[in-house]
Amino acid sequence: MKKLIVFLAVVALIIGCGSGGNEAPTSTTTTQKKETVAAVDGEKVYKQYCVTCHGLYGDMGASGAANLQESVLEKEERVAVITNGRNVMTGFKALLSEEKINAVAEYTFTLKEQ
Repeated sequence: MKKLIVFLAVVALIIGCGSGGNEAPTSTTTTQKKETVAAVDGEKVYKQYCVTCHGLYGDMGASGAANLQESVLEKEERVAVITNGRNVMTGFKALLSEEKINAVAEYTFTLKEQ
């Protein structure tokens, strides 16, 4: 019985501290989409999918992978390579969202600073 009372008290507290439903509904705007892209951690995605061939610092070159520290590709070109692949590199369009691909492309520019 005590557990039920404690449970009900916790539920009442959660409901009492809730937003009350007074917030206006929001729609997806360009600003919100940009915030979503910024929220994607390109480094995390890179480490999950790219580090095997490109290495932690982008210069490993396993299986003929390009040295990302020396790459002169612009962001749009990097996005295209990540999306569609190049030479022996497979494309990631079926595996990663557009936001994640853009975040990884942006992250690869930081590898030159290493």
